[in-house]
Amino acid sequence: MSETCKVVVVGGGYAGAMAANRLTQRDDVAVTLVNPRPHFVERLRLHQLVGGSHKAVVDFQEILSPKVRLVVDTVERIDAAGRRVALKEGGALGYDYLIYAVGSGSADPSVPGAAEFSYPIASLEEAQLLRSAMDELPRAAAVVVVGGGPTGIEVASELAEQGRAVTMVCGGVLGPYLHPQGRRTVAKKLAALGVTVREGGDTRVTEVMSDAVRLAGGRELPSALTIWTTGFGVPKLAMESGLRTDALGRLLTDETLTSVDDDRILAAGDSAAPSGMPLRMSCQAAARVGAHAADTVLNRLAGARPGPLDVGFFGQCLSLGRRDGVFQFASKDDNAIRWHLRGSFAAKVKETTCQKSVEHMAQEGRKPGSMTWRRDDERQQRLRDASHAGKQAA
Repeated sequence: MSETCKVVVVGGGYAGAMAANRLTQRDDVAVTLVNPRPHFVERLRLHQLVGGSHKAVVDFQEILSPKVRLVVDTVERIDAAGRRVALKEGGALGYDYLIYAVGSGSADPSVPGAAEFSYPIASLEEAQLLRSAMDELPRAAAVVVVGGGPTGIEVASELAEQGRAVTMVCGGVLGPYLHPQGRRTVAKKLAALGVTVREGGDTRVTEVMSDAVRLAGGRELPSALTIWTTGFGVPKLAMESGLRTDALGRLLTDETLTSVDDDRILAAGDSAAPSGMPLRMSCQAAARVGAHAADTVLNRLAGARPGPLDVGFFGQCLSLGRRDGVFQFASKDDNAIRWHLRGSFAAKVKETTCQKSVEHMAQEGRKPGSMTWRRDDERQQRLRDASHAGKQAA
């Protein structure tokens, strides 16, 4: 290794930006962040972009340390043997360590007509396209939101608050992560906003048409515009580069977030699958996992043994329009508990969460190493229990 350690971070989301800033603790580390856009996307606010209350972007100059070199491009292939990444616009970047933080996006829908006639919302460009479509849609036109998870709940609330006629088709239960008490609160709030919620197995969408959706029970719902919020996918970069991934495409790593194929490649955020037991895809986890990946690199450079992943959760925060919300508390291993906040106070908690997510990254850029998080010191025991159960089953 050369005297200066070159680290390339692929992806500038919550995990990648945090990792890049944290790595600047050492003057002998040269950090390059590769991202397809010159700005940071606040995925926590994409539903607000659709509703017209926020642009959901921040200039990277406001977030990144001046020590981080930003390359606006896309990595097309990782050459692990040569320790290089090939860029879409031509050329390549060499590295001593690589942090794979490509995030997640909309999964390719297998439902007939979904790709042609529905609007996903997992990326900035998708949300912008949906926003344009909403601007052209008559106010009284029927809107169907497919999916009962947090994205579906938030975008349905945002549009209903503006007087849109919104139907949510859950394909199962509303808010599957939520505790039953939190779920009841969300259902009441959606009803108060005028959102029609359809739950149960017979509400699974089997076909999307230009003016309607067909459900598993055979019923058709009129839809002038269909929004697809169910299912997340991961870019295929790792798989196409010959690195082992899980079934979804997340890079397989050990508990230090190091690739099982190459100790110079680490993963962070939604694209990481540590020990085959990945954390819930969320911005809450991404920044902490990004920081942990950076710490693994820094520990190795210092000749210290990297520690295992120990990221704990607080819960899930949902906005229900601009004036209401729900914060579902959870155990540190991410199981919802009976307690939740609601109303305008929960809406303020959600807004504060959005603001602090960006502020924490900017703070890490100014003072690298300052990020702390809730620990989950029981994860290793759960892994051992799972391994023991697997051996017994075999």
